[in-house]
Amino acid sequence: MSAKIIDGKAFAAGVRGRVASHVARLKADHGITPGLAVVLVGEDPASEVYVRSKGKSTVEAGMNSYEHKLDADTSEATLLALIDALNKDPAVNGILVQLPLPKHLDADLVINAIDPAKDVDGFHISNVGLLGTGQKSMVPCTPLGCLMMLRDHHGSLSGLDAVVVGRSNIVGKPMAQLLLGDSCTVTIAHSRTKDLAEVCRRADILVAAVGRPEMIPGDWVKPGATVIDVGINRIERDGKTKLVGDVHYASCAEVAGAITPVPGGVGPMTIACLLANTLTAACRANGLPEPEGLTA
Repeated sequence: MSAKIIDGKAFAAGVRGRVASHVARLKADHGITPGLAVVLVGEDPASEVYVRSKGKSTVEAGMNSYEHKLDADTSEATLLALIDALNKDPAVNGILVQLPLPKHLDADLVINAIDPAKDVDGFHISNVGLLGTGQKSMVPCTPLGCLMMLRDHHGSLSGLDAVVVGRSNIVGKPMAQLLLGDSCTVTIAHSRTKDLAEVCRRADILVAAVGRPEMIPGDWVKPGATVIDVGINRIERDGKTKLVGDVHYASCAEVAGAITPVPGGVGPMTIACLLANTLTAACRANGLPEPEGLTA
């Protein structure tokens, strides 16, 4: 068996196109242009790359992009004052504070200062609670992207056995909640799970989000299962730096029915879903119907 490759890059391009079309209609019919504000504190090189990419994608989708770059020694009070101003700004529908923050800043305090309706990362404690109780919320971008690809591949997920390997607040836990919401039978596993291999082998849907390079080999995968690899790990191989996921791609692709590659799988969906969340927030703020197929 050779798995179908789930092309996240192509899927994300489709999502961005649908977002752009909806934004164009919002402008034409209602005079509304969604706005995304991204806040970067310090000069972390990876974060700077992400922020530039997010800003470029926001503008390409027809939205307004507001970038706020603060010095690494910015005080907590100054950052919270900026967030308060963005909360009150009607031109801003989405607010994202780029993580990680410098160590002197309390990330939980900062995230929970964002208006939950503008929390397009879905990290605010109110959105976490709403998602956990099956209510309308802002959903973290990476799990939302995974759910979109799974729905596209399977149609209905009802009744499928899903195993999520990883219990982070950013991916593992919300991914499990989303799968429960689509009526899967869900197991959250992790590095301390007893007989992790056997737990993985029963999964119709296996989501790897543990942050360990190539941790899951092909003999942990149920024949025909769908494997969603969230991991992005840099390793040295043959004297070169290479990106690999949390699953051993070559061996898993021989067993699985479908699999996301790394790179080009889940990664591109994260920014696409950030744009989708910003659009959703703009629609909700203006009492307009939410875009179909772009929410959980």
